[in-house]
Amino acid sequence: MDIQNELNNIQLFKNLGLLANQVVEGFISGMHKSPFHGFSSEFAEHRIYNPGESTRHIDWKLYAKTDKLYSKSYEEETNLRCHIIIDNSSSMYYPEVKQLSAASLNKIGFSVLAAAALMNLLKRQRDAMGLSIYSDAYNFYAPEKGSNRHYRMLLKTLEDIASHAEKERATKTYTYLHQIAEKIHRRSMIFVFTDMFQDETEDEELFDALRHLKYNKHEVVLFHVMDKASEYHFDFDNRPKRFVDVETGEYINLYADNVREDYREAVKSYTETIKLRAARYRIKYVEADINRDLEKILQTYLVERQKFI
Repeated sequence: MDIQNELNNIQLFKNLGLLANQVVEGFISGMHKSPFHGFSSEFAEHRIYNPGESTRHIDWKLYAKTDKLYSKSYEEETNLRCHIIIDNSSSMYYPEVKQLSAASLNKIGFSVLAAAALMNLLKRQRDAMGLSIYSDAYNFYAPEKGSNRHYRMLLKTLEDIASHAEKERATKTYTYLHQIAEKIHRRSMIFVFTDMFQDETEDEELFDALRHLKYNKHEVVLFHVMDKASEYHFDFDNRPKRFVDVETGEYINLYADNVREDYREAVKSYTETIKLRAARYRIKYVEADINRDLEKILQTYLVERQKFI
């Protein structure tokens, strides 16, 4: 099932929570005979409340009817913690779109929608979620919590970053991944959304930061976000064009046909290097094409969750 085609006419950030829920519902309905057992934490039964336990799952409606305290128990409850990290540099706002919708996404829009859908799944599982956003500064941090209030606050933050394009903001992935790693103390699943464009370090230093994220037995998934048609295949016509670095403002004028083959070879080599290094450090690497791979994000989460728990 192509989730994005089903949501083509929905504007992305008028109600991100509603859209994320529709994405998840479409994804679940498209899984026939799902192999992902334990995916939903379904209500199982009532049991008598024992004094001293958390009051979180007390069924207050039943109390009003019976004048007795009962707790709801759930199947497949876990204490999984997840931290989502989003690169908010200027290159993530490519390609330029007039109005973000599920049919018209740039890299930050795709990352925000994917993150919101992941948060929806985590909420259904009663798992804790946290969020970090960085560019050339550490823009936002929230620790892992599982409350509805926390979930709504994270959704509002995601809506805000996607609706405000950042001009000439560089990427300091190396610096801020180290800082984020210092904040995550309990074992967690960590999802990183980035286009892998950074301006301050060599690749080895970048992966040193990603390895830091694996400290304390965290599981790290690296979503390499790209507009594959233009950024990987360099699919432009051969009219003269000006290509502008949105993070520095530098530009070059050229004909696409003159550089396409060399460009593709360079990008392919770079991508293969990233894959190999990710495999070496046991980091899950996932290419995420903004035009087709929303479902892949959710599938990856379910597979990795099975391994984690």
